[in-house]
Amino acid sequence: MKPFLLLATRGEDVAADGEYDAFCRYGGLAPEQLHRVRLERDPLPPVDLDDYSGVLVGGGPFNSSDPAEKKGPVQRRVEAELAALLDELVARDFPFLGACYGVGTLGAHQGAVIDGTYSEPVGPVVVELTPDAASDPLLAGMPQNFSAYVGHKEAVRKLPDHAVLLASSAGCPVQMFRIKQNLYATQFHPELDGTGMAQRIAVYRDYGYFPRDEAELVRARAVAVTITEPMRILRAFVERYSR
Repeated sequence: MKPFLLLATRGEDVAADGEYDAFCRYGGLAPEQLHRVRLERDPLPPVDLDDYSGVLVGGGPFNSSDPAEKKGPVQRRVEAELAALLDELVARDFPFLGACYGVGTLGAHQGAVIDGTYSEPVGPVVVELTPDAASDPLLAGMPQNFSAYVGHKEAVRKLPDHAVLLASSAGCPVQMFRIKQNLYATQFHPELDGTGMAQRIAVYRDYGYFPRDEAELVRARAVAVTITEPMRILRAFVERYSR
């Protein structure tokens, strides 16, 4: 089997390694089957897509909708590298699944309007599938409603006309969408369980997602909900596109 490629942007080793482990665990991938590039640390090397089964993008602290003058040199480099890669990914309709920051990258590349209108606090939300989800292969067998973890300062406010909306929530109308047949993005985290969420709350307590002194309350509320369904989407992606 050709490996999958994970493009990561988390600068903190604990969060970065936890994310990688979660993608392996819930994707059913051995470490040698998931090649990781930490873009916040290293420039993206040349990528031959024919060497991979698919491309994954994890979450991170970057916001695509930040004004250009507020973006540091690393973020500007990462955005340029991802945009160039997405040119090829979209042209080839190559398997892609972007989680959280993946909405900003794929959405921005495709002309979506992204801003802070539908930001969501850290914690679980109820995601509802749209009618178009019924015929999508990654969502086959998924319940109509399921809980998932979120926590983001920006989201898609308006999708381009050629995008297919697959899932929404009460506080964020675009929770998952598809471009062409094989390019997906989720605002929620398909790799994140309660243990992973607790870890990220500890790591990102000073990043403005919630008041620092409320971290324990945020953690307790988050882990009080058992999250089981979003990981099925990640596993379905791996099973569908492994080659």
